[in-house]
Parts: sequence; C-alpha cells; structure tokens
Amino acid sequence: MNRFLAFLQKEFHHIFRDPRTLVILFGIPIAQLLLFGFVLTNEVRNVKIGVVDHSKDYLSIRMTQRLLSSGFFQLAATPSSESEYEGLFRSGKVKEIIVFEPDFGRRIMKEGKAGIQLIADASEPNAAQLIVNYTTAIANGFVKDEFGQNQKLPGVDIKVRMLFNEDMRDAYNFIPGLIAVILMLISAMMTAITITREKETGTMEILLASPLKPIQIILGKVVPYMILSIVNALVVLLLGYFVFEVPVVGSLALLLGEILLFIFLALSLGILISTFVDNQVTALAMSGFVLMLPSILLSGFIFPVKNMPVPLQILSNVIPPRWFIEINRTVMLKGGGLGAIWPNTLILLGMSVLFIFISIRKFKIRLQ
Repeated sequence: MNRFLAFLQKEFHHIFRDPRTLVILFGIPIAQLLLFGFVLTNEVRNVKIGVVDHSKDYLSIRMTQRLLSSGFFQLAATPSSESEYEGLFRSGKVKEIIVFEPDFGRRIMKEGKAGIQLIADASEPNAAQLIVNYTTAIANGFVKDEFGQNQKLPGVDIKVRMLFNEDMRDAYNFIPGLIAVILMLISAMMTAITITREKETGTMEILLASPLKPIQIILGKVVPYMILSIVNALVVLLLGYFVFEVPVVGSLALLLGEILLFIFLALSLGILISTFVDNQVTALAMSGFVLMLPSILLSGFIFPVKNMPVPLQILSNVIPPRWFIEINRTVMLKGGGLGAIWPNTLILLGMSVLFIFISIRKFKIRLQ
C-alpha cells in the first residue's frame, strides 16, 4: 500500500507540474461553463428598433417610451417612409420596425381597438420571434397598466410581418452560419494538423533549410486546402439551395468572393496555430477549443451577439465567423451588395493579412 500511495503521489506531482494538463483539467471546463452559462439564453437585450409613429398622440408616445425604457430595445431609426425599411434591415441598423397607425390614441379610446404593425428581420427566425413576442407583451402590458384591471380593456391589434423569411424556416438561419462554421473548422484544423505532422516527423526542418522562401512554403500548404475548401463550400451551397430551398437573393459572384476570402483567412489561421504547437494532438486540441466553441457560440450562428453580456460581445469581435455569417445572411437572404458588407469584408481581410504576417515572421525566426 505504501508503494501504491507513493506511486499515486508521483502521478499527482506530474499532473500538477504540467501547466498544459492543468489548463485541460480546470481551465477548459471553467471556460465552457462560463460560455454556455452566459450565451445559452433566450432573453432579448439591446435590440435596435425603428419607430414610425403616424399618430404622435399621447398613447403612442407613451407606449414608445415604455418599449424603450424596458431595457430590451434601443431606438436606432425613425424612418419617414416605407421605402426606407428594407435598407435599414439590410444594413443591420434595425432588427424590428414598429408602425403605429394614424389616430392610434383616438381609436383605442373610442373604438376600443387600434393597430400596430411589427416588421421584423426574420433572417434569424428564432431571434425575430423572440423580439416580436417581447414587443407584443410590452404593448399589451402597457394597455393594462394604462386603463386599469377592473374594466373592459381596449385591445391592440398587432399585425406581424416577417421580412426575408416569411415562412420562418430554420434552414434560412443555420445554412449561412453552417457554411462559416464548417469552413473554419475544416480549413483551419486540417491545415494546423498537416503542418504539425511535418514538424513531428522532421520534414518541416528540411523545408525550412531548402531554397524555398517562407512565403512559398506557406502558399504551398494553403493552395491545396483552399481548392478543397472551395469545393466543400460549393457543395454546402448547392445542398442548401436544392434540399433546403435556401435562396441566394444577392449577387452569387459577390458571395463566392467572400467565401474565397474567408477560406483564405481560415487557412492562414490554421498555419498560425501550427507555428505555436509542435505535435498533432496539441494542434487538434487547440483547434477544437479555440475554433469550435467560439465559432458556434460567439459568432451569432445560434444565439444573437446582441443578447450576450458586454464582455462576450467584445470578445466576439475577434471571432472571424461572426463577420462572415453576417455577410452570408446579408447577401443570401437580404440581397445586400458590397455597400452593406464592406466593413465586414475589411475586417476579414485585415485578419487574413495579420495571420499571414505573423506566420511568415515565425518561419523567418526558425530559419535564423
């Protein structure tokens, strides 16, 4: 028994003196708990809305104030005509537009009913339904508070219109996001594992000692996986269109160009990861943890970024799929052009250049 206890003590000593093991044992579970705990929520927060008040009477103004003071909504626009609606949605400036009919206050007082139209961006159907439900609940609660509980209450006739996904199909939400997640995981992970395999077998040292320049080595690793990833992306697009009937409303050429940029970014990120690790197991673990969880949870693929706590919203800015998913939804579902997605495109381009630059510098250091 004493020998067995000594053996256990030795094993614990090996575990606690290895920082990487401690990170896997304690760091990853804590990070997963915090991510899932804060991200997995059905609450609505800080939703940007537009208000069109054709009545501008006491009740419509009071109801607007109730909506904005609830903490769930922020006033981002007051469009003057219906022609502005789709432009606001395509640019991402609003997620919902609330339209009060003329004489809203007079009708609800005299006729007992008045109308409100809710126009929501249904490119994210789950989020759109939540936003509409919150708005409806606040509007009905306002009427009850305003007219009391002990009399026949007036009613609010709420008409809902879903833009870009009238049938509220979930495929419209997950296909654009799935393209980003698949390309990020496969492209980055496979590239990282491939390069670390050569480092493990010693062939990378031969390449670094060869006449090939670091940029040539990097391009040689990127091009094959880029071609395969393009084929993969086309397959997903075709399956989404023919099987799930997800349209490409905008320019197909623009969408393919953005896909090509994102694939290049994912491959360059895989190369960057490979410069910091020396074996395939570590590369696989790092790729899975660094890429998989953030790509699914913090990118807006499943849960809207605006509903997350502020620290996670800030963290999501460095998650490449977040910007690419927004591009996909804008081009595929809303028909937006380059004018609507150029900030996201510049961010992806900047990330690609940064990853490639750091990778080349790391290779040069190894050559010296």
